Amino acid sequence: MTALFSKQIEPFLTLYCNDCHSGDEPEGNLSLDDFARLQEVNGNREVWLDVVARLADREMPPELAMQPDDKELSEVLIWLETELGKYDCHLDAKPGKVTVHRLNRTEYNNTIRDLVGVDFQPAESFPIDEVGEGFDNLASVLSLPPLLMEKYLEAAEQITAKAWADESIRKQLIFQRPSDEVSAQQAAEQVIAEFARRAFRRPLREGELDRLVKLYQLAREQEQDFDSAIEFCFQAVLTSPHFLFRIELDDVDSPDAKRPLNGFEVASRLSYFLWCSMPDDALFAAAADGQLDSKPGILDQVQRMLNDPKSDQFVTNFAGQWLQLRQLAKLVPDPELFPQFDAELRMSMQRETELFFDAVLRENRSVLDFLDSDFTFVNRRLAGLYGIDGIDSDEFQRVTLQDDRRGGVLTQASILTLTSNPTRTSPVKRGKWILDNLLGEPPPPPPAGVQELQEGSEAELLGSLRERMQQHRADPECAQCHRKMDALGFGFENFNVIGQWRDKDGNFDIDPSGELPGNQGFNSPAELRRVLRTIKQKQFVRCLTEKLLTYGLGRALESFDQCAVQDIMKEAEADGYRFYDLIAAVVTSEPFLYRGEKGE
Repeated sequence: MTALFSKQIEPFLTLYCNDCHSGDEPEGNLSLDDFARLQEVNGNREVWLDVVARLADREMPPELAMQPDDKELSEVLIWLETELGKYDCHLDAKPGKVTVHRLNRTEYNNTIRDLVGVDFQPAESFPIDEVGEGFDNLASVLSLPPLLMEKYLEAAEQITAKAWADESIRKQLIFQRPSDEVSAQQAAEQVIAEFARRAFRRPLREGELDRLVKLYQLAREQEQDFDSAIEFCFQAVLTSPHFLFRIELDDVDSPDAKRPLNGFEVASRLSYFLWCSMPDDALFAAAADGQLDSKPGILDQVQRMLNDPKSDQFVTNFAGQWLQLRQLAKLVPDPELFPQFDAELRMSMQRETELFFDAVLRENRSVLDFLDSDFTFVNRRLAGLYGIDGIDSDEFQRVTLQDDRRGGVLTQASILTLTSNPTRTSPVKRGKWILDNLLGEPPPPPPAGVQELQEGSEAELLGSLRERMQQHRADPECAQCHRKMDALGFGFENFNVIGQWRDKDGNFDIDPSGELPGNQGFNSPAELRRVLRTIKQKQFVRCLTEKLLTYGLGRALESFDQCAVQDIMKEAEADGYRFYDLIAAVVTSEPFLYRGEKGE
């Protein structure tokens, strides 16, 4: 193998790669100078996996550079894949470690609703949550600024005031009152213990109840009545770090040691993953009974949780961030060019994609349906936009698509609108969106000083949008990234800014044809969707798996997580990558059920 490396691989790198990827300022910040020996391959897996992917897609060498013939390329790919395949990723696998995890605004609102029974969105006045890796639930970006602590104190008072004003809620929370058989102190201990246990999402630790009861006693000494003293204690619970944060404690003696999460920690991970809220009584009971210590017990709960209406929060929050549907509210297509676009149509666009996501989830369909499918959901407004006859109701209906113009999320008006400019479509934005969110291959930032594409009627004298973009990307530094990005975007040029089908763009015929790296050609949106669903399916499933795992863990993935990603994909592959199977594999993966050494 060493002789083969010296005879075939080193000459290949020298001839086709090292001119750009060596020296002090290598292209793409990738220098192959450091990887000139056989043993360096598996010692730098991330680099070489990226090299293999780019060679296989014919992204590299660049289009204008000298190219290897098919035999040369095949030999190098076979050798690299064989070497990389020898490595057992489990040897380097770690479960990772999530820092203390503050509840974000959505989680806070939902948790208050389920804990107290009042639903009035107290977190609406909180500062906006930061976003990391595309999600607003990553522990590393959820800080606690002083203003937020003030808001927590105000919210605690508002929450208990609203609960106390509702007699039925107050009776439910204060389930035990002083009587001839039960003293005020005993009743207070029972009520406070139950509320704190649920708020902290675990059994109370030694001394915690005593400290809360002392607050009750202090309030009574200040001549507060029983209910007011209980309210004071509840406010203390609602501003406790054990409520505001999801805390998983390390072993005191071995803080970096790998350990399984206990049942209550697993319950919280499950509930905030699938419900964006606290565990319910059934999940608490499963944790207490040890059911969450086994895979079958976990999956029983997952099935139940996905059948619960609270899992709508998973649809809204995961899909809303993965597919960037939240951005739709900020977009306003030019009203002179697209007068039919209004708030109602915008809401309909978003709802179609949410219902579609929900159907793939609830029906345990293949996640490949996100790339291409034969159904969608429309109401009267969307049906008119899409040219679908027979839909007269404002209620959404499931429809079977009668032609191949549409299918999957890429031809839904929500995605087409949020990847457009106000006045025209943007093949670059559409292509980049696919690379970022569906294929997990984000392009690098554009070089400094790149000029904007000319717009307006004068620009049209220079040619069609495709012709102008070909001129625009004449710079070799831009061409390589745009080759893939623009091809993907132009594949959907038959859809205008708000998702209507068109055959012309102004005076120019639409040309949706293109070719992806690796000679993967297509002539229509339907053909491109089929390419993505078949040839690119593993890239898509890997991307979605990484998004699910990131969202479920509440942390960015690290290199050692790739082993878990591979295992999850392999487990879901057997039945065609069905959505429930993917979620089941995520929640029973080692990173989800353990904590231990964190990354460098």
